[in-house]
Amino acid sequence: MVRAEDDSALDRAARAMAAAGVDALLVGPGADLRYLTGYHALPLERLTLLVARADGDHRLIVPRLERPRAEAAEPGVPLVDFAETDDPFKVAAAALGGLERGRLGVGDRLWSTFLLGLQDALPAAAWSRASAVTRELRMRKAPAEVDALRRAGAAIDRVHARVAGLLRPGRTESEVGRDIAELIVAEGHDDVRFVIVASGPNGASPHHETGARALAAGDAVVVDIGGSVDGYCSDSTRDYVIGAAPAGYADAHAALEAAQQAARAAARPGVTAESVDAAARDLLTAAGYGELFVHRTGHGIGLEEHEDPYIVAGNDLVLEPGMAFSIEPGVYARGRWGMRLEDIVVVTDGGCERLNTRDLAAVEVAA
Repeated sequence: MVRAEDDSALDRAARAMAAAGVDALLVGPGADLRYLTGYHALPLERLTLLVARADGDHRLIVPRLERPRAEAAEPGVPLVDFAETDDPFKVAAAALGGLERGRLGVGDRLWSTFLLGLQDALPAAAWSRASAVTRELRMRKAPAEVDALRRAGAAIDRVHARVAGLLRPGRTESEVGRDIAELIVAEGHDDVRFVIVASGPNGASPHHETGARALAAGDAVVVDIGGSVDGYCSDSTRDYVIGAAPAGYADAHAALEAAQQAARAAARPGVTAESVDAAARDLLTAAGYGELFVHRTGHGIGLEEHEDPYIVAGNDLVLEPGMAFSIEPGVYARGRWGMRLEDIVVVTDGGCERLNTRDLAAVEVAA
């Protein structure tokens, strides 16, 4: 597991809490916990909770049967375990001694059953979202994190290099998807995060669930895939055409390629997230495809496939070096075809680094 800035994420979180007037963060299983401690906890019905305090007196509370896994992760904080018959919320309240009336930031992914139990155990506390602190830390990637993203990007590029050989008329989306999932691991990922194979009219659904439709000559196919390397995600989309392209497809794809390139060129320090979205959207709108571009231009990426910053209209966040996100404009003609081109980029001191380097042109596959 890659950790940010020489294992100092918790120290940075403590400083950020103090600056934000937050006394402690209560973080359950998920990306925030992994970022802060390196522990990839299982999301169980038993409470797992990091109590990260602004004064540095941190504790990781775990079910006793999970203690060996937590110890193996070397989280860098004292462990407190509880037995099956113990009340985990009393254990958490004890770890928050002196902060019973403090401001507590709750992890955004903490299950409501745990939050309600904590609120019952700490009725005088004030509650806020932990992401007010953690998003600012995770959004700016350390060099080791960028390196993991770079390796993940190269691995998913190697998978796309082999996808065309899987696309044959008569094969179903699911059959292709299973093969791609095997390739994701074979090409260097630790796991498979998702596989979308959307053929023909299914391509017009951006998050199509890969299914039983059989590929056919004349299909445009959207392939959106990702896995993770040392916890950090890959995410790349490319387009394929089996035989002759459908009517209108080539012109739309040319506009899409130009839009994606324009957004990449716009991504640099000092500009806003929404300006990168506008670079792609304005070009597609001028080409007559604006109404067919139905989602934001991009999302942040790291330990999660989707995290801050979001590249979308209305987001005036100013981009800074270390911010990593997708650039993925798309065009979706309902009932006919879809297309999307997705690369991951990282903002650098002078612009952005593209972590996916495959050609943007739709790959032609023999029918």
